[in-house]
Amino acid sequence: MEKTINLTLKVWRQKDAKAKGGFETYKVNNISTDSSFLEMLDVLNEQLISEGQEPVAFDHDCREGICGMCSLYINGHPHGPDDDITTCQLHMRKFKDGETVTIEPWRSAAFPVIKDLIVNRHAFDEIMAAGGYVSVSTGGVPDANAIPIPKPIADEAMDAASCIGCGACVAACKNGSAMLFVSAKVSQLALLPQGKAEASRRAKAMVAKMDELGFGACTNTGACEIECPKGISIANIARLNREFLSAKLKD
Repeated sequence: MEKTINLTLKVWRQKDAKAKGGFETYKVNNISTDSSFLEMLDVLNEQLISEGQEPVAFDHDCREGICGMCSLYINGHPHGPDDDITTCQLHMRKFKDGETVTIEPWRSAAFPVIKDLIVNRHAFDEIMAAGGYVSVSTGGVPDANAIPIPKPIADEAMDAASCIGCGACVAACKNGSAMLFVSAKVSQLALLPQGKAEASRRAKAMVAKMDELGFGACTNTGACEIECPKGISIANIARLNREFLSAKLKD
């Protein structure tokens, strides 16, 4: 028999970046514990629309843990009270009947609120554009075995590349630092031969853009790694620091 729960939701409502926001309280009943968190919000919005109220604005796209758009701060945790998952992968079985659930947008000066639970994460796009790509000619598509790369190195690069740019690391950090995101994007290229040609320029450009956009400094508390839905290691931050210092020494 399907189990259902009743919840009290404290949802952050904010018209736009300049408006003063605040929490609104809603009740949702008979929520299936097999449903996802976003499906629960869909139920809430259907309820609000039927009552003639404005629905809650929240971001989503793939709902498969790939795109990173479903970025919500739930009960004090980015993506909610579960490990290594995005909000869309969070199921209502993680909550108890009668529980009060607090839902907020990411809190960062670099991620201004667009509306309600949606924030503008264009800052990450700017960091990527500053240097998170390979612009040198790599020729045609080579055979898979044409460039020998030790498996441990390939695995590290793939682990870094699994970052989906959701911003949970920024939301979790007391300083609002983007170092985990930037280090993952630097690492995925720095570890591979194709990324070495521009390694120095990339590290300097991405760090400079991160600082320009107002992200905080990293103090190695490790909260970013714990809350990251893809388990990106803070070892990448050490690699970014090495890449950056090496580039500065070459200058």
